[in-house]
Amino acid sequence: MSDLPLYAQAMLRPDFYPEPTSKVELVQTQMSFVFLTDHFAYKTKKAVNLGYLDYSELSERKALSEKELVLNRRLCDYAYLEVLPVTKNEGGYSLGGCGEVVEYTLKMRRLPEDRMLINLLSTGGVSSGMLEKLAEKLAAFHQTARTDAEVQKYGNLEAIKYNTEENFEQTGSKVGLTVSHGEYARISSFTRSFISDNQALFNARVNGGKIRDCHGDLHAAHICFMDNICIYDCIEFNDRFRYGDVASEVAFLAMDLDHYGRADLSRLFVNSYIQKSKDTDLYKLLRFYKCYRAYIRGKVEGFKLDDPYISEAEKAKYIQKSKNYYHLADFYASPKPTLFITTGFCGCGKSTLAQSLAEVSGSVVISSDIVRKGLSNIDCHQHCFEDVDQGIYSPEMTKKTYQAMFDQAGDALKEGYSVILDATFLKEDQRKQAEECASQNNARFVGLEVKLSPELAKKRLEERLDKQSVSDGRWEVYLKQIKSFEPLAVQPNRVIIDSSKPTDKQLSDILEFFKSNQGE
Repeated sequence: MSDLPLYAQAMLRPDFYPEPTSKVELVQTQMSFVFLTDHFAYKTKKAVNLGYLDYSELSERKALSEKELVLNRRLCDYAYLEVLPVTKNEGGYSLGGCGEVVEYTLKMRRLPEDRMLINLLSTGGVSSGMLEKLAEKLAAFHQTARTDAEVQKYGNLEAIKYNTEENFEQTGSKVGLTVSHGEYARISSFTRSFISDNQALFNARVNGGKIRDCHGDLHAAHICFMDNICIYDCIEFNDRFRYGDVASEVAFLAMDLDHYGRADLSRLFVNSYIQKSKDTDLYKLLRFYKCYRAYIRGKVEGFKLDDPYISEAEKAKYIQKSKNYYHLADFYASPKPTLFITTGFCGCGKSTLAQSLAEVSGSVVISSDIVRKGLSNIDCHQHCFEDVDQGIYSPEMTKKTYQAMFDQAGDALKEGYSVILDATFLKEDQRKQAEECASQNNARFVGLEVKLSPELAKKRLEERLDKQSVSDGRWEVYLKQIKSFEPLAVQPNRVIIDSSKPTDKQLSDILEFFKSNQGE
């Protein structure tokens, strides 16, 4: 930590703070240091000029800290407390007190980590009711948020073009590192064409009062579900990033939910917001703004590679994060959604692949295990170890399950979402039905044939029995599936996946397939 500014080194000591604390943790972003004590968080701005923000002058850091306090109290009054000076005298550095002011820090109450949306997503702790309440809070906020001539000008075509072109200009140096040449070309082409083709729609948004002083950085890491939902850490450093169409703000969180493999929650959130706000035109802008927001997230993660305070090991992680957001933006830029199906025996890794693919494609995952048990009013984690072709695994029930999956897939495809059908698809007629579903809903069709050696599949099935899983697959089921499997015909829209490879390598094979089919 010796490379930190001297005041920051002092703020790492527990005795620096007026309240008792057992330890101090440091969290860094490209633009700030955040010091976490047992009950509070102290945020100081780094003395940097990144072009899109300028914190180089102490007076500006003070003014922006005070602005951050005021703006964030709109949606999280509980957490934001005060701005304090960090001073230096003969005795060293102190919080407040006498001496030369060397920095300013924003004091906040710490929010419960286990109630952060980003953590709840990883533990399966997000309910539909929670996102409905979040949508209601956001719709009410947007309804009363500032809108005037100064704010509204950021919704005109010139401002939108400026923002998008700035993204492409600022990421030019990262082409070939975090964003591929093909992705860069496809995303920029889609963006420019959409703006050109939808000028009347953008103008209607301005005239309809949809350009507001928003939060500006609405993603899962900035939302905490307490008694009152707390949405914090809005953008204060550049009004241009905060002023904009409410559709862009909604799309930001929807994109982030897609990124975490929860496009089902993304759909629910968007539909709930539209129901509360009556903003039905938002659907027309959703894909454009999702692409825009995913590209920005890829850009921001890539910017971290230039931060001297971040280690090389951390930078390697940021490269992959940046790539994943660009992959997602590329899928949004696609002219039509995709219906993926998995084909393979139980234990071969279909569900793991489906979840990972969802995170880089924004796809809704529809699991045959969950649909099948839902049709029978059985908890998805309750095991039903019945013989093949018996009970909920009877041919009649299997037919109902696949039809329900196709119905759900059709609904999502109509809304523009890509879909992954996570099932065995052992029969040719099931695969043909899936192709018909894609065709009827103007979607591309891709079959993912997931392969794994019997030895590894048996090992995975045995390990899975000891874990909580929605699947009832076991070795005797695997053996019967082999006997009933109808081989796939050789098709241009089929990707063979070696499930013994690491998941990121499996994803690379799928992404390479898409690149080869989109001119890269």
